[in-house]
Amino acid sequence: MVKMAANEEKQQGHRAGIYKQKNKGHKHGKHRTKGEIERENKGRVSVTVLSKKQRREQRKMDRRHKANQLRRNKKDRVLTEKRHLGSKDGPPHLVAVVPLHVQVSASAVAKLLRGNDAGGIVHQERCISGVTESFALLLPRFKQRFIFMNQNTADLHSLLDIAKVADSLVFVLDSTEGWDSYGEYCLSCLFAQGLPSHALVCHGLTDLPMKKRVDAKRALSKITEARFPDTRLFSLDNEQEATLLLRHLGSQRQRKLGFRSRRSHLLAQNVTFTPNTDGNTGLGTLCVSGYVRGCPLSVDRLVHITGHGDFQLSQIDAPSDPLPLNISAARVIKPGKDVDMLDGGEEETTRVLMKADPSRRENLQAEAEVDPMDGEQTWPTEAELLEAEEARKHKCVMKVPKGTSDYQAAWIVDEDEENGDIDEESSDEDDDDDDMMDEAMEGDEDEDLQSQEPGSGCVSDEEDGEEEEVCASERAGADQRYDENMDKAAEEEGLQRYREARANEMFPDEVDTPLETPARIRFQRYRGLKSFRASPWDPMENLPPDFSRIFQFQSFERTRRRILTEASAEDEGAMVGWYITVHIIDVPPSVMENVQAGRPLVLVSLLSHEQKMSVMHLLVRRHPSNMEPIKSKEELIFHCGFRRFKASPIFSQHTSADKHKMERFLRPDAPTVVSVYAPITFNPAGALLFKQREDGAQDLVATGSLLSCDPQRIVLKRIVVSGHPFKINRRSAVVRYMFFNRDDIMWFKPIELRTKWGRRGHIKEALGTHGHMKCVFDNQLRSQDTVLMNLYKRVYPRWTYDPFVPLPSLWVKREVTVEMQDLDDME
Repeated sequence: MVKMAANEEKQQGHRAGIYKQKNKGHKHGKHRTKGEIERENKGRVSVTVLSKKQRREQRKMDRRHKANQLRRNKKDRVLTEKRHLGSKDGPPHLVAVVPLHVQVSASAVAKLLRGNDAGGIVHQERCISGVTESFALLLPRFKQRFIFMNQNTADLHSLLDIAKVADSLVFVLDSTEGWDSYGEYCLSCLFAQGLPSHALVCHGLTDLPMKKRVDAKRALSKITEARFPDTRLFSLDNEQEATLLLRHLGSQRQRKLGFRSRRSHLLAQNVTFTPNTDGNTGLGTLCVSGYVRGCPLSVDRLVHITGHGDFQLSQIDAPSDPLPLNISAARVIKPGKDVDMLDGGEEETTRVLMKADPSRRENLQAEAEVDPMDGEQTWPTEAELLEAEEARKHKCVMKVPKGTSDYQAAWIVDEDEENGDIDEESSDEDDDDDDMMDEAMEGDEDEDLQSQEPGSGCVSDEEDGEEEEVCASERAGADQRYDENMDKAAEEEGLQRYREARANEMFPDEVDTPLETPARIRFQRYRGLKSFRASPWDPMENLPPDFSRIFQFQSFERTRRRILTEASAEDEGAMVGWYITVHIIDVPPSVMENVQAGRPLVLVSLLSHEQKMSVMHLLVRRHPSNMEPIKSKEELIFHCGFRRFKASPIFSQHTSADKHKMERFLRPDAPTVVSVYAPITFNPAGALLFKQREDGAQDLVATGSLLSCDPQRIVLKRIVVSGHPFKINRRSAVVRYMFFNRDDIMWFKPIELRTKWGRRGHIKEALGTHGHMKCVFDNQLRSQDTVLMNLYKRVYPRWTYDPFVPLPSLWVKREVTVEMQDLDDME
């Protein structure tokens, strides 16, 4: 029986197991496709792949199906947001009408949009608190609702606040010129901040002759192509064209702005203020009603009122919607009637949505708590006190200026201790710039005397006659009237600033060595660097006291990604599109005064840590309309995202190194990093910098975006001490005028020298006692060359942060127009 089984197995042949060795096949040069390999394998998978616990590799079709699914989900999400905007489930479509020319009127455009051709229902009552020319338009035919605002461009800050929350902007253009110089100025600010969806409207074409209308519209389209390459130009002169514009606004693609899509925000439609009764603080509770936009609004998060600061919420109410899209519920609200419906009368049913939880609500702590004993570890014993007393008797105490490190203090010799005192207040100022300014003023003294010599005006000659005498008297009267309107103090300050900027451009960072004060005392806060790029500099060394008040991230980028991801996934609170009333506690009455003055109130919810102070860096470029020199540490007005504040920044170069050179003035030809003490803001966010004049008007200085939050970014101020060769040998030279005593030469001896023509060297020895020194260089000097020594110190911005920015009463259009024309003439 066994023998028969063996014969049967021999006839069938032996079957190899799955672990049989498989040798490589002969490389015959033929290429097999993936499909041919799959057919040959017949679904078999190698043992090594089956034994590993890994994710199965996706095939080509699987990857294609997954990409299509992600694309479809994103498209559905965008369509859902678009369909909710202006519908009964979403907030009304917020549209701001902005005239860009002095000859056009936004009221005429608003009158056409209120026409009866589209079958809309107009709510005549003021729909935006503080904005007088605003109305709501319900369109049951399109199943949409709009809120229109006629924004006056004379108040640029209010225009920027409206543009932060508006869904669409309607730019009204002149039929012949498009926009004027001030309109161009407004467009520059809006583009720098972030431009939402917009439409271009040409009003007044019917006033032109019939033969010139087509040519005028074609010329206007060519003008707008530079600023708006893909935007359609609408003509708006009758109600039919207004209906087409409404249909376009309701169906156009919405441009998402990063700084507002990740934060919940609302534009106040009704505002009431109730003073607190528990004290004489003057604060109160501000009740703001409006539609939630962007993201759901949580009652436990902090809110920021643009231009006023950060505050806490106590509760959120849900009143009835004042603008229902239901035809039966919608009715015309005329002025003087049914005001209780908007102001919370007896007919309104209000329910409380949520109240703040004190254990979960974020605090208003903006600065870190400073512990003066933070550096102390233990209290010394009596033996240690006695030992310190004995050491003090035998040890010579040296006086060093405030902020001097141990490394710098080791350079100070005992014999100069009487010269070690320095004024602490003067150390914080740019006294180097003052020396440079004096040099520039002395150099330009002759030119000023020549420019001030009399005889350049219209002077009558004795032989000319009575007509020329009358001309001279009229000219003298005109000159006198002109001089009466001139501010002499402002003129002198502008001249001084111009001289400083010109001297810094001609001789970058060069200063004069003082004659009265030793250079080792005057420049003792500075140090030399072998290489600006490679030499080390400790970012935690000798930090100012203000750094103990700020917060710092271990990794700002990682924290930003985490917080933005959590904010996008948050689904608790008042949903987008709900009409709610938020109760803001401890608000100053100035907020209500601003609303009563006719300015809009914008409310935005802050993300985690956005109320805390730190060192923020913004990357900006100088705006071409401003030609005035802007000095470092000068107070400017910032628009950063939703925030508006005043601060004194410092300027530095934008490089990829670990150290960055400070710029004394804002450069017009290169991007500049602006560092300032300000609340933390997570990018992306646009940035605008304004400078306020003495008459209250504000000029746009620079535009850019938020760069990062990094207190350890090292900004070094450089000064250059110069000397001149006196005697030149083959590789050595005697240099003078860099220092004026022997001790200063020995103090700065370790620092490397360089020349304007590229030579490098060092100080070998001092000659005499009047500042002559022998220097050795890598090659022979030229007699016209200049020997330089670079010194550096770290600088910090000034703590002048102020969230309460006074708004200008009026923006003077004529002055902006003149500045733009002067710029064109110069070009």
